[in-house]
Amino acid sequence: MGVIRTNAAAAMLGVSTNTLRSWERRFGYPAPRRTTGGHRQYDVAQIEALRCAFAETGNVSSAVSLARARGEGPASGFRLRSAFVRFDEDQADRVLEESLAVRSVERTVDEVLLPGVEALGAGGDGAGLSAELGFAWRWATGWLAAQTRAAPAAMRADAVVVFDASAPCDVDALHAQALELGLRRRGARTLTLTVARPARFGGVCPEADRMERALRAVAPAAVVLTGRRASLDALGRLVFAARRQGGDRVGVFDFRGALPDTGASTVRRLGPRAIAACDALVEHLDGHEAERPLRAAPAALRAVGGA
Repeated sequence: MGVIRTNAAAAMLGVSTNTLRSWERRFGYPAPRRTTGGHRQYDVAQIEALRCAFAETGNVSSAVSLARARGEGPASGFRLRSAFVRFDEDQADRVLEESLAVRSVERTVDEVLLPGVEALGAGGDGAGLSAELGFAWRWATGWLAAQTRAAPAAMRADAVVVFDASAPCDVDALHAQALELGLRRRGARTLTLTVARPARFGGVCPEADRMERALRAVAPAAVVLTGRRASLDALGRLVFAARRQGGDRVGVFDFRGALPDTGASTVRRLGPRAIAACDALVEHLDGHEAERPLRAAPAALRAVGGA
């Protein structure tokens, strides 16, 4: 979907740039996004919908209502962001329903949901947290959770454990949910655990003990580190625990920069988007399952020889 700057959008509508900005403040429509330099960018489809409605009604309030009722073109992150800016849950639902009519769940998340939230800015620990971002994050979390509950039952024997070190209202937390959703829809047993900053009591690290219990119980074929709120010490303990439990058979992956890139790490880096990350993890699981008969054969031969 194309975007244009303020002057071009105002020219399309036949109004001044000041008038266009006043409509944005008053109606929350059209809803631009901001570039890294702070410049407004408008969705061309949204401006065109408003232009047509304004020509029919001659009244900006009626035109905005009409453009919204008709829709502003294909479902997009821009349209979802516009719903979030207005705190409009029903419109947010409609945007994703329209997207699901032409896209898969995974592409809807990757191309509409996450860009719509990301366009509102950063968050986490209160930094850069607006009311709009807080609303969008909670709505998106609920939507992703509902899709995850509706995912089919796991078909694969091997599991993936995701250690999520993000904070509330971090966009990284939504990416972690998107990763879990994608893996579950691909038939992988998936467990996501929150990584807190561990507190030490007399040299004991309860957080590390809790995570090690989970690793022993699940015996994953892959461990994924994501989020950027954990210390290097905490992440190092997780990697050590994963490899102590499963040896070289366990793949350890970094999703979205949980670990600093030193160039010497044995932790494999996944792409920044959930779709590509799921593809890489499923490929790893396929290889792990293919190796299982080879690992089992020596043990069977030893049992026969012992008999």
